[in-house]
Order: sequence, then C-alpha cells, then structure tokens
Amino acid sequence: MSTRVSYPVEVKMKAIEMRLQGFPVKQVMEELNIRNRSQLKIWMKWYREGQLHRLDQPVGKQYSYGKGPEFASETEKLHAEIRFLKQQIDVPKKVQSVGKDVDREVATSFIKHHVELPVKLVCEILNISRATYYRWKKHQKSEQNETLVMLIRQYCMSHKFRLGYRKITALINRTIHVNHKVVQRIMQQYGLQCRVKPKKRNLIGQPSTVAEHILKREFKAERPLQKLVTDITYLPFGQQMLYLSSIKDLYNGEIIAYTIRSKQDTDCVLDTLNQLPELPSDCLLHSDQGSVYTSNTYQDAVKQKGITMSMSRKGTPADNAPIESFHASLKCETFYLDRLTCTTTAIVEQTVREYIYYYNHFRIQAKLNNQSPIEFRKLVA
Repeated sequence: MSTRVSYPVEVKMKAIEMRLQGFPVKQVMEELNIRNRSQLKIWMKWYREGQLHRLDQPVGKQYSYGKGPEFASETEKLHAEIRFLKQQIDVPKKVQSVGKDVDREVATSFIKHHVELPVKLVCEILNISRATYYRWKKHQKSEQNETLVMLIRQYCMSHKFRLGYRKITALINRTIHVNHKVVQRIMQQYGLQCRVKPKKRNLIGQPSTVAEHILKREFKAERPLQKLVTDITYLPFGQQMLYLSSIKDLYNGEIIAYTIRSKQDTDCVLDTLNQLPELPSDCLLHSDQGSVYTSNTYQDAVKQKGITMSMSRKGTPADNAPIESFHASLKCETFYLDRLTCTTTAIVEQTVREYIYYYNHFRIQAKLNNQSPIEFRKLVA
C-alpha cells in the first residue's frame, strides 16, 4: 500500500502557475515530481473556486478542512467562543425552568426552528443525547400524523366522501398547512378516497390465460398439421374496417383457414378455428397474446380440439414471423400494388379471397423447391 505524499505550498502554487501558462499536465507532473494527475486537478479546482487557503491543509483532512474549529484569525476565533458561551446561557432558558427537566415538545420545536445551530451542539448544551432528540422527534411526528388522519377522516365523512384529496387539502389548509401529497397518501392508506367517480379499468386486452412460448421460432414442421400459426390483421381499405383472421400450416406454408369480419372479437377467431380439419394429437397452434386468443372461450375451444397452445412473448412479433410475413405479402401484392387503398368493402373481401387462393395454388416458394404450397403437399403425399 502506497503512502500519502505531502507537497509544500510552493510546489502547489508553482504547479498552478505552470498550468495557467499553458504547460501540459504531463510536463508539470514530471518537473515538479507530482505522482497523481488527480492531485493537480484538485489544486486547480481550489484555485478556480477561490479556496487557496486549502493548499495549507494537511494530508487526510480534505473533507473536514475549513469546516471544523480552524479559523482565519484570532478575532474570528474569539467571536465564535463568545457565540458558543451565549448559546449555553440562552438555550436552557428557553427549553427548561429552574429545577425541572428539559421539556420534550419545547426542545424539539426549538431545535427544529434554529437550523443555524448544529443538532449535536444543542443536544450537548441541553445534556440530552442525539438519539433521544430523534426519538422525541419521531414520536411527535407520529402524534401529528394521528391528528391529521382524524381531521381528514372527519372532513371525508362530513362530505360523504364526495371530495378528492385536492379539496380536502384546501379545507385543511384553512387552519393548518399540509402538503397535498401527504393528504393523498393518508386517504389512500385508510381508504378515504372520493367515491363519486371511482376509477374504471378497461379489461379489454388484459390476458386471461397466457400460454407458454413452446414454438420458440422453430418454424419447420416434419408433416402436415403439426405446427400451425395464427394471427389477425387489419384491412383498412374499404368503406369500413375489416379484419382477417387466418391460420397457416408451417409444413408447406398453406393458409388452411381464414375469416373476414367487421369486428375483431372472439367469434372471429373461433370461426377460423372451427374450419380446421381433423388434427393429429400432437398439433401445436401458435399465436400472440391478443385478448381474443387469451380469452377463456377461445382457450376452452382449443382444448376441446386437443390442440397444444403456444404464444409469443409479449411485444415480440418476430416469434410469429410466418403469419406476419403472409399478411404483409397479401397487402403489398394486392392493395398497395394495385393502389386499392380506398375502395368498397365487397372488393376488399373479393381481393383477399382471390389472393389466398392464388397464394395456395399458384404462388411458388423457394423453400418448397419453387412449388406452390398445395403442389408441394400433393407431391410429398
């Protein structure tokens, strides 16, 4: 362990002068044999803040120098001693009587309102410990809180819980000053909130049953109907908003079921689910954590069909990439390509049905050896 080095004031002033003249830090350290760059940095900080007297401080008193009993002159020292003696005479007169102990409430109030005096000093004058003072202070605060709770409860009950914490605070501030955050915290803690307009929580979108992420982005299947993915997409191209719910088989990328509805509800996804053919016992259906998929009704229907449910992680659409890719292709290769961004509802439905038929029967895919999904399934079978 290295020992501390004490540098003379002359060396410190010389280092400051060289830095002010533009000498590099490395050169100053080499010429004056200064070990650490941080020491030079501290000396420059003291110079900029006008604290050159700190250059005289001994090693190891960096944090207490100038804050303790050191004084710039004898006159200042004498004034401090006179002030200390005066405090020893005045303080006991204010907090105690002759022949009596220190009054707890008066002592805590005195120390609180005389911030210019250190707590430790006043406690020594009163012949009490700092722990005793803080214990009295805590007890006094507890009593004040009990009084405030009773006052808040009284106002809330008298107004039949029609007022919130802001108006309760305004009523209390007529007599005593209190922060609105304190009133709000007490009202929440003791159940004294306004009951006229209770907070309403919308349960739509809050999951009822969230399945485990079983698929884990393994988008290859060894046989048909082994791994299925499903999702809902918007179709904002007609006179009203439409929604497309579709199910894709990861074996050959075929869209095996789909539904077009004007509402994004549980009936829409149930209709798509009921279009599935007879499924094997190890069939896996993957979706996101949408409210329609996490609903108890949909989960019961999935269990009745003997399907194992899998769901994407929250906020991770890439976990359901195949069906997301299909929906993107559908919009890009039809509505955006043909500029059908503002048309009739009937044309939107017709366009989607024709594209899905084209996608399954004629649109070749490189991963299927440049065959369409249905061609690939027939050849393998």
